Amino acid sequence: MKKYLIDTHIFLWLVFDPEKVNTKKLEILKDPQNKIFIANISFWEISLKYNLGKLNLSGLTPDELPKVAQKMGIDTLEIEKEVMASFYKLPKVQTHKDPFDRIIIWQCINDNITLISQDRKFSEYESFGLKTF
Repeated sequence: MKKYLIDTHIFLWLVFDPEKVNTKKLEILKDPQNKIFIANISFWEISLKYNLGKLNLSGLTPDELPKVAQKMGIDTLEIEKEVMASFYKLPKVQTHKDPFDRIIIWQCINDNITLISQDRKFSEYESFGLKTF
């Protein structure tokens, strides 16, 4: 079984705009042999952007999304305190400073999980052990 962590925008696309997710990614996400996760911090990111008026959830509220993920067969990956405490070890990449993305990247590196995203900046972390798709 392979493990994959979906980036926040991939989750939102799956819920609200699934045609934005390319066919290869959808095949991985639908394969019952794969274990699909969303990081708990993604729900905080969604809630924050919703509160700031930067995100429309088409009639849903952020607190409904964990159950939506569960119904979709996506498990929540809790970011462990050891991962949070060792976050300082993730090398700085000057062109990518998003704290939500960076902790998701660090989680994937630590847990040897492949990150599914459309964000091209993530490839800058592959030399540090990040696997992306």
